[in-house]
Amino acid sequence: MPLMTEADRLRFRYAARTDVGLVRPHNEDSGFAGPYLLLVADGVGGAAAGEIASASTAFALSSAAIVHDHPDLTGFLAEVIEVAHRQLRDDAELHPERRGMSTTLTAIMSDGETCAMAHVGDSRAYLLRDGFLTQLSHDHTLVQRLIDTGELTEEEALSYPYRSVVLQAVDDRQPPVPDLCELELMVGDRLLICSDGLSDLVDDQQIADLLYIHDLDDAAKALIAAAVDRGGRDNITCVIGEVETGPLIRRHGHFVGACGPDNLIDPTPVRLSSAPVRMGA
Repeated sequence: MPLMTEADRLRFRYAARTDVGLVRPHNEDSGFAGPYLLLVADGVGGAAAGEIASASTAFALSSAAIVHDHPDLTGFLAEVIEVAHRQLRDDAELHPERRGMSTTLTAIMSDGETCAMAHVGDSRAYLLRDGFLTQLSHDHTLVQRLIDTGELTEEEALSYPYRSVVLQAVDDRQPPVPDLCELELMVGDRLLICSDGLSDLVDDQQIADLLYIHDLDDAAKALIAAAVDRGGRDNITCVIGEVETGPLIRRHGHFVGACGPDNLIDPTPVRLSSAPVRMGA
């Protein structure tokens, strides 16, 4: 594979949308979309501050990605997820009413040359390539484990009473064990990261059809509308990225959902001691 020039570094065109849905009183999802990072964090905990867990985790990763370089993308993602866990743990000790808060996290990141994914929980990452949709992430749920072991069929899983039980999360108790992998992406690939407010209600074929809409923002709006039309029983967040190449640009992006100043445990950007500060970001 030829070496990349400064003019053809991997990055994303992106769009992000979120909706509270028709049932939940407020939005506990957080999303971030930028030219080098796409992520969704779906907070769990209700009164135990799921929105604080999701916002703080999303901010920890996005701020570290903006400020730092790292020689190993998967190592970087693992380190920031550990930092987010420690923030939640320390905050729960100070605020006992928040004990039990947790969040999923699914993120795809590029350093301009390679791409990597980190995944904890049941938010999903999909790849649309040449009209075919592939699920990149593997749900960390009880129902998925039972499917994997042959104890449930896909059809039986649709009505299984414990579909919402998540086996892995970024929380205030145990350090998470994220799935980490490098991704072989191509120019023109479309990526979707979404909360289960979409994937629980909209099937893969319709996700593929709507993700194929030319304008990324229109695609995100259509995906959310499809989930709302099917009952909107949870918060719905969609972050879309299309792989392109170009010179390195500013790494800032934008947040959607719960990720505002009032929900951050620590508004100070995360700086990892093992990673040198990126120059010119």
